[in-house]
This record gives sequence, C-alpha cells and structure tokens, in this order.
Amino acid sequence: MEVGKSKNTIGADSQFDRIDDSQSMQDFALQNREPVRVEDKRIVNGKADINQLAPFKYPWAWNFFLNANKNHWTPLDINMTKDVQDYHHKLTVEEKHLYENVLSYLTTSDILAMRNVGLAVMEKMSAPELQIYQARQVYEEALHTWTYQHCIESIGLDQSEIYNRYRVVPQIYRKINLANRRLNSVLRPDIDLNDRDELDNFVHSYLFFAGVFEGCWFYNGFSPIFALQRRGLMTGTAEQLQYIMRDEVLHCAFGIRVVNEIVKEEQLTLDESRLRAMWDECEAAEIAYADYLLPEPILGYSAEDHIEQFRFIANRRAKQLNIFEPFKGAANKLNWLDEQANMRKEKNFFETRVTEYQTGAALSWE
Repeated sequence: MEVGKSKNTIGADSQFDRIDDSQSMQDFALQNREPVRVEDKRIVNGKADINQLAPFKYPWAWNFFLNANKNHWTPLDINMTKDVQDYHHKLTVEEKHLYENVLSYLTTSDILAMRNVGLAVMEKMSAPELQIYQARQVYEEALHTWTYQHCIESIGLDQSEIYNRYRVVPQIYRKINLANRRLNSVLRPDIDLNDRDELDNFVHSYLFFAGVFEGCWFYNGFSPIFALQRRGLMTGTAEQLQYIMRDEVLHCAFGIRVVNEIVKEEQLTLDESRLRAMWDECEAAEIAYADYLLPEPILGYSAEDHIEQFRFIANRRAKQLNIFEPFKGAANKLNWLDEQANMRKEKNFFETRVTEYQTGAALSWE
C-alpha cells in the first residue's frame, strides 16, 4: 500500500478498483454493480463503497452533523471590549494568572485535537456518515483555536509568550505530553485495523481522546473562566467558551458512541487494568495543573473544586462508556457547570445572534 493512502478511500472490494486505463468507460457502464448494502457497512473495516453516503447504517452520525451545523459562530461576533477593561483594571494578579494559563493550555490542546481527528481517526472510519461529521469536527477545532487567539489578541497579551507556555510550564506540558503519548501511536496511516492488537490499541486511544481529553479535560477546563463570568468578569471570553463547550459536548458524545459501537461490532473486551492506569495518570496530571492554576483560591473557585469536578465528570464519562466508575463517591462541586452547555435556565444563548442561529436553543446537548 502506498504510504499515506487510506485503505478506506473507496473500499477494498470495490469494482472501481478493478478499472484500468485500457478499459473503456462504456464497458464499465455495462457492468452489473450492486448497490451498497447496509450490512456491509461498519464503523471500521467496512466492505462498502465509502464514497456512497446512503443507505445510512449509522443515522445517528448524520444527526450529529446536522446538529453541529446549528451551533455556528465566529469569534468576531462577540464583543470583547468589556474583557479588555476587566483584565487590565479589575482582575487580581491571581486571576490574570488563571486566565492566561487556561488560554495557553486550551489553544495548544485544540490544535492537538484537530490533528488527532484529521490524521488518526477520520481516515479509519469506513462509513461516510461518520467521516462527514468528523470533517465538521476538524473545522470546529480550527475555529476554537482561532477563538482563543482572538481572545489573546483582544486583551493585548504577548502571543509568543502565551503560546510557548506549554513548552516551559511543566504542569501544562505534562497534560499535552500525556495526550501526545496516548494518541501518537494511532497517527500512522498504515495501521491495519484488521489486526486485533492494532484495533485494540486504536479503541483504547480513541476512548482516551473522547472520554478524557475532550470529555473531561475540555469540559472541565472551561470552568475557571466560567467562575469569573459568574462574578461578571471576562464575560466576552466566557461567551466564546460557551459556544466552544457546545461543540465539545457533541465531540465527546460522538466519540463515546463510536467507541461503544466498535466494541460491540468487533466483539472487543476493554482492558480494565489499562483503563485504571489511564484514569490514575490523567487524574495526577489534572491535580498538578489545578494546583498550578490556583495556588490560592479565587473568589468562588479553588483547585480542590476543579479536581473534584474532574473526578465527577470522569465518572459520568465512564458510565457512558459502559466501564467501571473510576472515582467512587466524587461530588458535583460545580453544579452550575452543565448550565454553561445549556443556558435555557438563564437566557437564550443565541440572543445576541441573528434569528437563524436561534435554532440551537432547541437542541439537546448532553
């Protein structure tokens, strides 16, 4: 196989593969080609032509794509004027430290997420309805990166220094390095998922990405900024993150659904000791990160709150993945966090947007 070429480009058994330059298109048109059969479709290792969208075997994946398109914005749509005033005249030194380092971590993480979906996951899906949603996801990760950059630029921070922090701050680097280590093994284009060992590694890697990286670290990672927002500070940045959070909830739900479907289709058994090691390693990295962000509490938020909320959200993701609860008894310390993904209780999230974007208010995001 040519390096860099996905095995799923058309389908291993497709009749398109058997056309050569000497065969006329007229002869090809006369061949008896059966329509794609739903039963030939699979999440990975499918036999159907991947260029033919319907009939759907996974209509839920197409619905993810339709829903994703109802949450659309650009960072330029949100007024950042108040944030400039807040940052320079209202935030304490500790709150500035928190704000800057949250953005430093998030912007690096979304670039990593974009690469992982585009280079490690999307090409290995063998049903087009899954690939189409993931193409949207790649775009959304790029949009999130632009959003963080816009916040950093609007506030007037030193972009070179902020972007470089993950390389010099050990607590941020630890999380990024952990993610790279767990994801890099599936970035290879020549992985054969018919090999059970490769398939097992891919599923465990994707489980980490969907369940922890996006489902816990991103979901919980916005909460320090939302804590400022609850006191009327940095409200423009927080509104940007509300849009992003809605995307990330869909990303997480889609990834977990894919993992569950692969486990069922391929009759896999997840390794509990491997999962236990994953949760422990990720918890340790999150503790170090929280302690760095919040060496002392700010009003309404502490490192202890952040860490306990990580454990609580981890238990939720584990339940969705049908695996054991990693942190028994973890408490919901931030019972307001879910409201950030669904703002109906306080306001129409899309009230500042033009009418067509208000369709998002009717969505179920979690």
